[in-house]
Parts: sequence; structure tokens; C-alpha cells
Amino acid sequence: MEFNLDNKIATRETKEVYRDGDYTIKLFVENYSKANILNETLNQARVEEGTDVKMPKLVAVTKIGNRWALVSEHIDGKTLEELMRENPEKEDEYLNLFVDLQLELLSKRVPLLNRIKDKFRRKLREATNIDDNTKYELMHRLEGMKDHRKLCHGDYNPSNIIIKENGEAYVIDWSHVTQGNASADAARTFLLFSMKGQTALAEKYLNLFSAKSEIPKNHLQRWIPIVAATQMTKGKPEEQEFLKKWIDVVDFE
Repeated sequence: MEFNLDNKIATRETKEVYRDGDYTIKLFVENYSKANILNETLNQARVEEGTDVKMPKLVAVTKIGNRWALVSEHIDGKTLEELMRENPEKEDEYLNLFVDLQLELLSKRVPLLNRIKDKFRRKLREATNIDDNTKYELMHRLEGMKDHRKLCHGDYNPSNIIIKENGEAYVIDWSHVTQGNASADAARTFLLFSMKGQTALAEKYLNLFSAKSEIPKNHLQRWIPIVAATQMTKGKPEEQEFLKKWIDVVDFE
């Protein structure tokens, strides 16, 4: 199966994204982990086969030259991020859609997915840029969180929602999906907004998610230091200072 790579539609840190007719091709950088590729493929397949979530269907896992590629059906439309940028007067409308869709995802169950608390434990144990006392406090907090089995996207933000012309919403990029506590997924989304400098939108999102989910806001906030620490373990220099301020485990008690 040959693919045309003339139409690049996005560039990310570890991959380039192309459109070839009815297909979207994610072409990863050279030497990208085979285990990560296969894990993303397995996760996406489990969600696709185990739920009715609207998402691009996985078509192939292949190599183009010496680079791994994931091929999915192409979903034509605009990302919710683009729509929010183009229509700022509709921010509340789009944010309501965004939260409603997240709650719909969280209502699903995919029992074979990795558990979010297991993932966070591993990241905290392996962290080399967080001091031992802070790691201990964060781990203690993590162990006290309730074990849920909700479908957590793990990278839920408006750039990963495609709105078709008929209004249908599709969720893309399932590489970080797990099962676990809804509050952890919401805390992650809050941080994604915050890291882009969208502080007011992040706060508005958290308030809306709390109201619609009927989860007290302080329950959501208790996850923020944990999620910030797991993001910090990625070691991205430009994020370190920002994330440090969220890791103070005394906050949100």
C-alpha cells in the first residue's frame, strides 16, 4: 500500500501528519519507539471496537521508508480549537459542547485499557526531576484517590476534536488513553489550557466541568499537582518552571 505525502496538514514534536485522499497518515520520527507505536495502536483499537465513540477508524500500521506510520480514515472538518479561535463570541457554546463530549467519553468502559493510577505510579517512581519528599507526598495523595474505570482520553483538548460540516464531533489522538478517575482527566485538560496561557478559559472549563459532572471543584483540583508532576517527568525545559508551581501538595486541601 503506497501513500502520497505531498499534503502535510500538521507537524508535531514526534510526528508529521499528512492527508492522502480518504486517509490521514501519522508519520513518526526515525527511531520512534516500536513499543509506543504498537501500544497506541492497541489502545485505539480497543476503544474503537469496545465503544460507539465517533473516532477515525484505524486502517493500517506500517513503515514508510524507515519510519513508522499509523493510517486512519480522514475526518473532514475543523478542529474545535480552530472554531473557538475563529468565533470567539461562541466560546461558551463551544465549551459546553466540549465538556458534554468529554462526559460522554467518561461514561464509556473499556476494561482492557491500562489504569491511570498504575501509569501515574510508574511515572512518579521513575521521576528524576522531582525531589523525594514531594514524590512521597504525591504518591500518598495518589493512593488515596478512588479507583474508577471511566474512559479517560488523556490528552483531551479542543485540537483533538474535529467538527464535521454536519455538526458531528469526532475525537482523535488516542495515544494516552487509560481507564480511571474522571477528575484526573479533567485536571489534565485544565493544565493543557493553562500551559497554553489560556488561564481564564482553564478556570471557566473547570467550573463548567464541575457543574455538569456534579463533582466538587476541590475534588478536581486535588488531582492537579499529581497530573502536573506526571507531565513534568517528560522533561520538557519550557514547561518545568510552570509545572513546578502546581506541584505544591499543600494546595487544594
